[in-house]
Amino acid sequence: MAENPMLKFVTVPRDMPEKRDASVRCEDFREIYAEYADAKAKEQAARCSQCGVPYCQSHCPLHNNIPDWLMLTAEGRLEEAYELSQATNTFPEICGRICPQDRLCEGNCVIEQSGHGTVTIGSVEKYITDTAWEEGWVKPIRPSIEREESVGIIGAGPGGLAAADMLRRAGVQVTVYDRYDRAGGLMTYGIPGFKLEKDVVMKRIDQLEDGGVAFVLNCNVGEDISFDQIRSKHEMVLIATGVYKSRELQGPGSGADGIVRAIDYLTSSNRKSFGDDVPEFDSGELNAEGKRVVVIGGGDTAMDCVRTAVRQGAESVKCLYRRDRANMPGSQREVSNAEEEGVEFVWLSAPKGFTGDSVEGVMVQKMRLGAPDATGRQVPELIEGADYVEEADLVIKALGFEPEDLPKLWGVEGLEVTRWGTIKADFRTHATSHEGVYAVGDIVRGASLVVWAIRDGREAAEAMLEKLAAKARIAAE
Repeated sequence: MAENPMLKFVTVPRDMPEKRDASVRCEDFREIYAEYADAKAKEQAARCSQCGVPYCQSHCPLHNNIPDWLMLTAEGRLEEAYELSQATNTFPEICGRICPQDRLCEGNCVIEQSGHGTVTIGSVEKYITDTAWEEGWVKPIRPSIEREESVGIIGAGPGGLAAADMLRRAGVQVTVYDRYDRAGGLMTYGIPGFKLEKDVVMKRIDQLEDGGVAFVLNCNVGEDISFDQIRSKHEMVLIATGVYKSRELQGPGSGADGIVRAIDYLTSSNRKSFGDDVPEFDSGELNAEGKRVVVIGGGDTAMDCVRTAVRQGAESVKCLYRRDRANMPGSQREVSNAEEEGVEFVWLSAPKGFTGDSVEGVMVQKMRLGAPDATGRQVPELIEGADYVEEADLVIKALGFEPEDLPKLWGVEGLEVTRWGTIKADFRTHATSHEGVYAVGDIVRGASLVVWAIRDGREAAEAMLEKLAAKARIAAE
């Protein structure tokens, strides 16, 4: 009987890919983790316990068939592992890099719960798909039939692109409209290269374009083209704009020069990495070099900002967050990476105001955690008389994002929104109150994860294909 290649978690310890030393990686924007060697990927995949109820799979928004592609990797059947991974995930190499695995699949791994250290699912996923690209296993999009129906997609982020991929493979004509000069949304301009190198995203964009997806870039809906015009060109429309409206800071001095939005700061840095001309960066407005930087917020965007500032050569980088480490929304793995790179976290601290016409400091209020609120999270409470001023030359607001008022911006009557301003859509089909109009991703969920947007996009594409098939049957009768 052949030896079982799995269940090695008892004898083989968890081993992440080698991480570049902090002193070295802070000098550039390249990804910080090296690639697994083939033997190491097999070894780590073989630690999977192949449990009867795979919590890793059930806690993955895409319900990726993780145990099976781990087993195939352990057996050296890597092309089959890629096919299985690709079957449920449009962009596995992206999710392998940027998903907060510590909160999703890896955080719910059964052997992690038993104290053996989780399977390194994300790193194996990344390895599988990177190898697939190198070996030519990632096939071009070539529909077996071409259909006359077309779908217009507003937004070239992960939700829109996931839907475009599925629709195009089914032969539907797809046009993607986006406000930026490159497709990819926050994957291109929001997430720094040290987490997601841009050639990884551009390869997928090129694959979609080569497969017949048309991109209309530098296109602001409501200005360059109306929503009604897009609606009239296509059988169906998918809204996948994401949420880009930054939450604002209140308090004295909040309008001072040197207080900037996270999205502007990160976009500027990513454009510079592409080699673009970025006047706001060159002038120093969106450049942390030589500055005392304070980032306000505790989510993944705040982590991206502090780590970017380190790489730009900031004199010091501090992150203010009103709760403690255990209650922050960002990835704990990212916090550890930031600390290794020299970022100082100032927990239980909130901004009260700012000093200087051009910002010179943040007036900080110290907090403590009180009783839990309706969500179960402890509410920060002010500690009287504990205020102080944190010196700063550059303050970055990373307080999260809110939806723009799309019905008003686009002049669309009857497009229903929730009380939070997100578009109201069916949670299964993603259909909106407008016939033939669907919506996915953050514009429906609020600011969320790339993996959820991919799931939404795939589900919406399935629903649209079913609707198109139903229309074709009716027409044929």
